[in-house]
Amino acid sequence: MSKILYDTKYLQLKSTESKTERPWVYAHRPNASDVVVILPVYGEEILFLIEERPPLQAENRGKYCIGLPAGLVGDERKGETIEDAIKAELKEEAGLCAGKIEIKAHKSAGSSGCISETCVIAIAYINDKTIISKPVDDGGVIIGRIWVNKKDVLNWLNKKDEEGYVISSHTLGALFYLFAEGKI
Repeated sequence: MSKILYDTKYLQLKSTESKTERPWVYAHRPNASDVVVILPVYGEEILFLIEERPPLQAENRGKYCIGLPAGLVGDERKGETIEDAIKAELKEEAGLCAGKIEIKAHKSAGSSGCISETCVIAIAYINDKTIISKPVDDGGVIIGRIWVNKKDVLNWLNKKDEEGYVISSHTLGALFYLFAEGKI
């Protein structure tokens, strides 16, 4: 049983008992049924987002984060399916349409000790890089988009890490699935 300690439209701070019977405090999203994270792939290229994430900046963890198109399921579009959310977020944040979508993980947790949120990880195979609608900046969070050749991804991520960028765990998870299939 959980107890709401602090409540906003988009985030709750909740408490539940742990095995030690001490309260375990965590964050929860009350307005979404899930989260989708999409790895856009066009031929030999992968699209990454450059983001400014206020929590990371506030705690001096990094000014920029390497991420992927992502979003909440059902927060704005009630009754939305996972597949609908994947298509909508890909169009909203990248301006792209996928020819094929493969869901690779249904319950990926980025920080399971801190937030109840789980993510669906999908790979979106793009047939045409032509922007079909102007991508949003998600309230100023997304400041850039960059296509990186698959063979250069590891070196590029290492360079960004050395430059102080934060790399989203879901980005690494999505790359794992692409790599596991021998597609990198």
